[in-house]
Amino acid sequence: MWVRGAGLIGAAAAFGMYLAVCKEEDLLGAAKILRETRPTAVNLSWALDRMLKLLLSKDKQEDRLEAALQEAQNIANEDAENCRLIGEQGLSIIKDIHQKKKGKTVNILTHCNAGWLAFVDYGTALSPIYAAQAAGVPVHVWVDETRPRNQGAKLTAWELHQQGIPYTVIADNTGGHLMQHQMVDMVIVGSDRTTRNGDVANKIGTYLKALAAADNNIPFYAALPSSTIDWSIIDGVKNIPIEQRNAREVKYMEGTDEKGEWRQILIAPKHSPAANYGFDVTPARLITGGIITERGIAQASEDSLLSLFPEKAKNKSNKPASSH
Repeated sequence: MWVRGAGLIGAAAAFGMYLAVCKEEDLLGAAKILRETRPTAVNLSWALDRMLKLLLSKDKQEDRLEAALQEAQNIANEDAENCRLIGEQGLSIIKDIHQKKKGKTVNILTHCNAGWLAFVDYGTALSPIYAAQAAGVPVHVWVDETRPRNQGAKLTAWELHQQGIPYTVIADNTGGHLMQHQMVDMVIVGSDRTTRNGDVANKIGTYLKALAAADNNIPFYAALPSSTIDWSIIDGVKNIPIEQRNAREVKYMEGTDEKGEWRQILIAPKHSPAANYGFDVTPARLITGGIITERGIAQASEDSLLSLFPEKAKNKSNKPASSH
C-alpha cells in the first residue's frame, strides 16, 4: 500500500487520470484499474467519476490534457479547503466542552489516522484538534495504536508530535477503560465511506469504540468531507464493501529496533490462519455527537445530512446497493 487516507486516495486517483491522459491511454480502462485498488473508500470512485465526466466530454487531446490537470488540482485544493472548514466546524464542539470543564484540558480519543497525512492538508478527525491548538484551547489526545498497520501509533502520534500537541499512545483495547473512568470527553474519527443515513465505515475497531462511547454517554463524532458520503447507499452494514488485506499484517509486527533498523517479527504460530478486515461499519445510531462536514454539523440521519446538502435530495433513492 503506497497511498492511504480517503481524501488522499481521491486526489491521487485524479492525478492518475491526468497521467493516463498524458500517455493517451484508454480512460475507461485506466479508471477501472484505479477504482479496483481500494473498494471501501468512496472518495476514489467520486474523484474518478468526476474526472471521467469532464474528460469524456473533450474531443481533442490538448483539451483533455489541460482539463485533466486543472480538474485534478481542483480536487486536491477542494479537499484541503474542505478539511480546513471541518476544523472550524469541529472547533466549536471542543470549545463548548472546554467551557463546560471550566477551562480544563479537553481529552479526545481518536482511532487510526485522519490528519494531514491522510488528506491533501489538515485532515478530518485531527483538523478540529489543530484548530483548537491554534485557538489556544488545551487538548490532549488518546491515540489508539490501530492494529494491525498501527496507523495511530505510527502516523497520528507523529503528526501530533510535529504539531506540539500533547498525546498518549494506547493499546486498542484501552479506550473503554478510559471512558469508564471519565478520562475521555469526546471521540472523533474519520470515515472512508458514509451512507446517506449516517452509517460510517472507518478503520476496523471504530465500531467497538462507538459502542463503548455510547455505554458511557460520551459523544462520538465522525468528521468527513461531502466527497466521502455515498448517497446511493442506505444500509452501510449490508452494502458497503469491506476491504480484506493480507493476513501477514496480523501475524507480523514491524518497526525499528534499538539500532534504528527496520524489522518484522512473527507474533503468532507460523501456520496460524489470520483474518484481516480493513474496515468496519458503525451504525448511525452510535454516531451520537454527529457528523462534522465542511458545511456544518449534522446528526447521523438522512434528513439532517440533506439539510446541509439539499442538492443531493434529487438523488434520494431506495436502491439497496452501490455500483462502486
